[in-house]
Amino acid sequence: MVVADVGLFSFSSCIPSLSPPPPRLRFSFTRTRRLAVASMSDDPVREWILSEGKATQITGIRSIGGGCINRASRYDTDAGSFFVKTNRSIGPSMFEGEALGLNAMYETRSIRVPKPFKVGPLPTGGSYIIMEFIEFGGSWGNQSELGRKLAEMHKAAKSEKGFGFDVDNTIGSTPQINTWTSDWIEFYGVHRLGYQLKLARQQYGDSLIYEKGQRLVKNMAPLFDGAVIEPCLLHGDLWSGNISSDKNGDPVILDPACYCLIGLADGHNEAEFGMSWCAGFGGSFYNAYFEVMPKQPGFEQRRDLYMLYHYLNHYNLFGSGYRSSAMSIIDDYLRMLKV
Repeated sequence: MVVADVGLFSFSSCIPSLSPPPPRLRFSFTRTRRLAVASMSDDPVREWILSEGKATQITGIRSIGGGCINRASRYDTDAGSFFVKTNRSIGPSMFEGEALGLNAMYETRSIRVPKPFKVGPLPTGGSYIIMEFIEFGGSWGNQSELGRKLAEMHKAAKSEKGFGFDVDNTIGSTPQINTWTSDWIEFYGVHRLGYQLKLARQQYGDSLIYEKGQRLVKNMAPLFDGAVIEPCLLHGDLWSGNISSDKNGDPVILDPACYCLIGLADGHNEAEFGMSWCAGFGGSFYNAYFEVMPKQPGFEQRRDLYMLYHYLNHYNLFGSGYRSSAMSIIDDYLRMLKV
């Protein structure tokens, strides 16, 4: 799901709209100040916007979508607009993880992502995150520019910790384990393909795809022969719904507001193309990308391996309609590897 005019990541928010008193109500200065303080202490979102957010007035609050987890709101102020997501039942750790991922991409100063400002608890339970609001343009913008800027992000964010991330997150609503691992083949085999295969066996009793998939995992190392593998920061769920452009036509990467945390982690840059089957990347995108991040030997034969992770995830999330695609990739690799 894509929320129009929201340049933001993952979740959506769930707090009643809080509006300023109607203009016809007038109070003395002393009483107005006292009421404002009381209101702000009950609403940390408003408190931050009217203090650290540098606004003196909130001019409007609009719901801009929501899902099964959160609801998203746009706060318009005299200092600009803010994107706010809240959740009534989950504590701040969820949004802290999201902010960590956003900051990691933002700090590369490459492709545009919304800047996170504040995460905290709600007085009545739950949590919130306040972010930069990005007004979208009409389309993706220039694919060459998208490819170049994405490659610049990958090149700029080289991890010294290995493959993984500081927090676990989700891909859609599927948990994604990000335990730091020094070896990419091990990380991808255990925490990506292996985890999805276990879910398929647990949810559907699908022993066949599990057994064949595990055989692939144990024998896939030759697919990486000759490739230089360095950990870099990945968005992790890059499909057409998570790509847009701002009003200047510059590319923006995001997650729809009703989704959970994107699959962000440090990994091999090729894994970013795992959702290319529904991303619509053209030749100009890849040409620009590989000018910045040169194509590694064997990329073409590894491409489907990265798609497999997302086909398995779609199988686990949405059912058997995706099973045949996942099984076909596994069978093709088993034949190729002769195992």
